[in-house]
Amino acid sequence: MNLAFLLPAGLAALAAVLLPLLIHLARRSEQRPTVFAALQWLRQKPKPRHRIRFDEWPLLLVRLALLVLLALLLARPVLFGAASDAPWVAVAPGVDVAQAKDDDAPANARWHWLAPGFPALDHASAVIPAKAGTHAVMPSGSISSLLRELDASLPPGVALTVVVPEQLDNVDAQIPSLSRRIDWRVVRGAVQGARPSSAPAPLPTPSVRYAPQREASLRYLRAANTAFSTPGAKPAPQDIAPATQALLPASRHLIWLVPGPVPQYVVDWVRAGGTVLLDAEATLADLPPSVPLWRDTDGTPLVEGAAFGHGRLMRLTKPLAPQDMPVLLDGDFPRRLRALFEPLPPAPARVLAAAHAPTTGAAAFPPMPRELQAWLLAMIVLLFAIERWMATGPRRGVAP
Repeated sequence: MNLAFLLPAGLAALAAVLLPLLIHLARRSEQRPTVFAALQWLRQKPKPRHRIRFDEWPLLLVRLALLVLLALLLARPVLFGAASDAPWVAVAPGVDVAQAKDDDAPANARWHWLAPGFPALDHASAVIPAKAGTHAVMPSGSISSLLRELDASLPPGVALTVVVPEQLDNVDAQIPSLSRRIDWRVVRGAVQGARPSSAPAPLPTPSVRYAPQREASLRYLRAANTAFSTPGAKPAPQDIAPATQALLPASRHLIWLVPGPVPQYVVDWVRAGGTVLLDAEATLADLPPSVPLWRDTDGTPLVEGAAFGHGRLMRLTKPLAPQDMPVLLDGDFPRRLRALFEPLPPAPARVLAAAHAPTTGAAAFPPMPRELQAWLLAMIVLLFAIERWMATGPRRGVAP
């Protein structure tokens, strides 16, 4: 084990140990000499030489030790090499504890959950009761992130074994690369106890606001209404109204078929998180650089779009009419129109554990030192109490 100081300049405070020495020298005796007249005729003897003497030296030592500890606290001492080298076994949620301990493991292994905070395996307060017939599970973050965090927190020489179920949830798209080789054990038949995700909410039907000269285009939007409804169910009614009518409070998607400048309230609505598809002749002063989102069979862009504040802004490149956009008559038009308003699908987060074994090659992290501030504070409080007791207690006497 090696002792180091994170702030060596704090050791300059050791100069303060001179203060108790000076105070004790200045106040080493509280007696005052008294001159008697009858003694002035006695023969004067040579005065003895003065020697430096410290009175109440136990109290002085306590005060010196207190100042030394305060200086060490300012220097922030840490201890390297104090961590245990006992092997680690991390068990992922979903694995039966008894089944995990059936595998061969070192007798001095430390068992922990592969969960935030890495609680001990017998930490019952973090276990979530599962349904009948399933294993109790624990709340877990990203398995990949937890593996990297555990690899960084353990000393380089500690052996690591990870017990995982047959399927893993909450993983990154990339196999984690660690600084050490780990023993990756897959328990057959175990499934990670992730909470079942709720069914995605149906995509709401976009609102439509139009100008009188664009009324002929509404027939194609009404025909595409089935693309925004559940298959086999009755199509949901569309919010179609002239441009003079305000948007509904629940509106999240908008088709704006109005030539000319876009009103400021629509611009603010998009910035706040809405998604709008503008008319080909709509204008906007601060239109952001756009990229093609929909092309026809010849590769000509039909819709361009970009992020705009917290929302998305899209614009048609041609009028919504069959002579300009023959794709309106295609059977694929409703699906392509719906795709413009659909959010990006989430990345897959479930893999087979056997195919997600971590690799090696990452840079090793420096060992984490052990902080000593808590111990120093406890010793300072104890010494301060002793110093006060010795300085004010009834046993304190005055040196002759």
